[in-house]
Amino acid sequence: MTSAGNGASPTIYDVAQAAGVAPSTVSRTFSRPGRVNAQTAERIRQVANELGYRTNPLARGLPTGRTSLLAIVVADVTNPFFFEIIRGAEKTARDAGYTLLMVDAHESDEAERRALDRTLPLVEGLILATSRLSDSSIRVAAKQRPTVVMNRHMTDVPSVLTDNAQGMRSAVEHLVGLGHTSLAYVAGPEASWADGMRWRAFREATRETDVQARRIGPFAPTLAGGLSAAKSLLKHPATAAVAYNDLIAIGAMRGLRRLGVEVPRDLSIVGFDNIFGSDFCTPPLTTVAAPLRHFGSFAVQRLLAQLRTAPAPAAGPTLLPAKLVERGSTGAPA
Repeated sequence: MTSAGNGASPTIYDVAQAAGVAPSTVSRTFSRPGRVNAQTAERIRQVANELGYRTNPLARGLPTGRTSLLAIVVADVTNPFFFEIIRGAEKTARDAGYTLLMVDAHESDEAERRALDRTLPLVEGLILATSRLSDSSIRVAAKQRPTVVMNRHMTDVPSVLTDNAQGMRSAVEHLVGLGHTSLAYVAGPEASWADGMRWRAFREATRETDVQARRIGPFAPTLAGGLSAAKSLLKHPATAAVAYNDLIAIGAMRGLRRLGVEVPRDLSIVGFDNIFGSDFCTPPLTTVAAPLRHFGSFAVQRLLAQLRTAPAPAAGPTLLPAKLVERGSTGAPA
C-alpha cells in the first residue's frame, strides 16, 4: 500500500477508501475512538499509518475548545526582560501537556489587539505580559478565554506582579545610605502600568527619606531610550537615578560615558528587573531583581488553575518579592 499520489498528503477519504469504511468512521476513530469497533479502529489506524496519514490536533480540537495551546503576549520580544519569563512559562506549560505560543505586540496596543483577534480562537488560555491594552480591553479578552495578566494589578482578572513598592524602596534606601540627597526617576512608557506604580513607589520612598526627587521622561524601554535619557539627566542634575528598567539604565550609562560622565563617580544609576546581561555591562548594573523565571511559571500555574477548576478560582493579584542586587553602578556621591 502506498501513500496518496502526486506528492499530496493523504486525506481522511484516502484512508476510508483503502480501509473500506465511510469517512465518518475514520473521523470517529481518531476523535472518539471508544465509539468505533475495536477491530475496525485497529484496521483504520494500520491503514492510516501505511498511507502516512496524520491527524491535525488543532483542527480536531477547535470544535471542543481543547487545543492544548496557551498563548503568552509580550510587549517586545527583543527585550531580555522576557527571556526568563518565557522560559519559565514554557516549561510549566510543557510539563502540564500544553504548548505555549509566543506573540510579539511590538509595544503597540493596536498590534496587540489585532494579535489577540487572531490568537484567541486557537488557544485555551492567555497570558498578557506587560500589556499595553486598557483594562476594559483586557476584560473583553478575559471573557473569551481564561486570562492572566503580568506586571499589572487588576481586581477582576488574575494577575502576577513584582512588588514594585518593596523594590523601589530598597533602591532608594540604598542610594540614601550611600549619601545621595538628590534623586531622579527615569520614566518608561506612559502606557505602562508598571511605570506608574514604580514612579509612585519612588515618590513615596523619597518622601519617607526626605530627599529631593524628580521625574524625567517618558522614554522608550530600550537602550536607545536610555541614550536619550542621558542628555536629560545632565539637564536636570541629580547625584543618582533609578531607571524604569535595566535597558534604560544601561543605555543611559552608555550615553553618559559618551558625554564624559563617569558612573558611579559622577552619577550613580540603579536599574530594575535584573535582566540577562545586566552584570555584563560596564560598570555592572546595580538593579532591583525580580524572579523572572518564577514569574512566568507562576503565571501559567494560575492559568491552569482556571482551566482545571469550576468555578474558576478568585481573581486578584499575586505579589512576588523583589530584592536589590548591588553591583558597580552605584557609589557615594563625589
